[in-house]
Amino acid sequence: MLVLDDARMEVIQSPRNLIVMGGPGSGKTTVALLKAEELIGRKVLKEHQQVLFLSFARATVARVAEQAGKLLPKLERGRLEVNTYHGFTWNLLRSHGYLLRTGRPLSLLPPPEAAARLSTLGEDQIAQEKLRLLEEEGLLHFDLFASNAALLLESSQALRRIYGGSYPLIILDEFQDTNEDEWRFIRALTQHSQVMALADPEQRIYEFRGANALRIQEFEQAFQPASFTFGMQNHRSSGTDIVQFGNDVLTGENRGKRYANVTVKPYIPRRGQLHLDFKYAVLAALTRLKQSGNDWSLTILVPSKSFMVEVSAYLSSTADRLPSITHDVAFDQEAAALSATAIAALLEGGSTTSEVTERLIRNLCAHLRGRKGEKPPTKPHLELVEALEEMQRGQPLRRVPHKRVLAAAEALAAQRLELQLTGDPQVDWIAVRQLLDSSTDKVFTQIGSDGRYVRLLGKGTLLRSRLNEIWRSAEGYPGAEGLVRDALLQDHFQAATKDWKGIHLMTMHKSKGKEFTEVILYEGLMKGRFVQADANADRERQARLAMRVAVTRAMKRATILTPQGRNRSPLL
Repeated sequence: MLVLDDARMEVIQSPRNLIVMGGPGSGKTTVALLKAEELIGRKVLKEHQQVLFLSFARATVARVAEQAGKLLPKLERGRLEVNTYHGFTWNLLRSHGYLLRTGRPLSLLPPPEAAARLSTLGEDQIAQEKLRLLEEEGLLHFDLFASNAALLLESSQALRRIYGGSYPLIILDEFQDTNEDEWRFIRALTQHSQVMALADPEQRIYEFRGANALRIQEFEQAFQPASFTFGMQNHRSSGTDIVQFGNDVLTGENRGKRYANVTVKPYIPRRGQLHLDFKYAVLAALTRLKQSGNDWSLTILVPSKSFMVEVSAYLSSTADRLPSITHDVAFDQEAAALSATAIAALLEGGSTTSEVTERLIRNLCAHLRGRKGEKPPTKPHLELVEALEEMQRGQPLRRVPHKRVLAAAEALAAQRLELQLTGDPQVDWIAVRQLLDSSTDKVFTQIGSDGRYVRLLGKGTLLRSRLNEIWRSAEGYPGAEGLVRDALLQDHFQAATKDWKGIHLMTMHKSKGKEFTEVILYEGLMKGRFVQADANADRERQARLAMRVAVTRAMKRATILTPQGRNRSPLL
């Protein structure tokens, strides 16, 4: 229960710019919402005015919106806009971006398509290509949202006044993670508003994307705010020493110290069964949680994406004679989104085998180019893509492996035209995905595998409803590919209203803004290390910050697994 002491009451009632600092669960967000409620409740807002709350993670936005629903009366909720920085800047640019292009329209370059376009370029070339796509084609990459939103506001005093008049109070969550472009955007947006920044300097884990240790000092110089610190007070995991461990790990004081709610378990890497002790730890956590009888959630946090794939495969296996463990995986959206587009295109089908083959080859090329994000595809895959793209421009395939891929595509197209659809979008989607699973070539089975993590067709979803409507009118799914692209884009901007019950696997960075009953942190023997033993001081500092964030996602208990002996993490 949050106690409103004198400092918190002063924050709620102050008309000044503010910066509120505190650790995980210290009540920063709750006080910010109470401040919004106080302003709204005084009925001083004009009809068109709202309080604006901006954060980075969609999960945080969803949690804040849920919390606001409990704190604010129903009539007042519409006066609070909760959004991500990305979502807000895109709305701004979608409405007024034509002013930056002499009246020409601006379009979004979705991340999966961006990955497919940029993955084969060098780092310098990627930056130049993003600018070229904007200037010549009007396609805006996500990385350019903040800089162009800042430029737009800096160029128009009228827009600055309009937005200042619309949002008399702007709350900036996770302020310590802002990069230079976002900080520039914030300064332009808030010139005519009261500003409240929420920050935890010890959760600054995004230095790799430009977060700066001096950002809080820059805010104080720019806004001359009243400053408040909530410190060690902890409401998320109240009654535990989880946050104490998180703070101790920053200084190394955790080593050799015992905690009631954080357990460090050195495990024995067994030949051929490296993850066996890890699975035992997961099963033990599940036993505890199920015995609690309440709604519960467990997340497994690992240091890297590649290790996450390995861990997921092991959890799903029964080769160790232990039960497989069903879990959700927070995979990169590029692979899942590009596979979903390919599955939708195959679902849409066509009138001839050649038409379906052509569409399948086009989506295969995009999938191979972009499934690893902006990391380049393997050399064989790039050679395959280039050969297939040349084929579509009229050049014959020369290499036997490439001809086998074409033959597999033609076989899939023929099978698709023979497939009897049911009219149930989810059933038909799975049937099409199973065609890919049964392909004779791995490039198509990979599309089917990536597509297993797509969740677009649940009951009540707009996409399912639209596909049902199309089926009723056409007894097929014409336009399905475009509908799925739109649904993926909408899903990218939506607040993550996901119910975090059950078991989840994700990277430590991905966990920020979320909370779970229990957390298991797991590092591997060779790959998936919390920090390499020979890491420099800066890398070790970043690893400590990441561990603090990951551990403090837990409300009741955290378990950390590290190899035994000389391979034990230097953080532990």
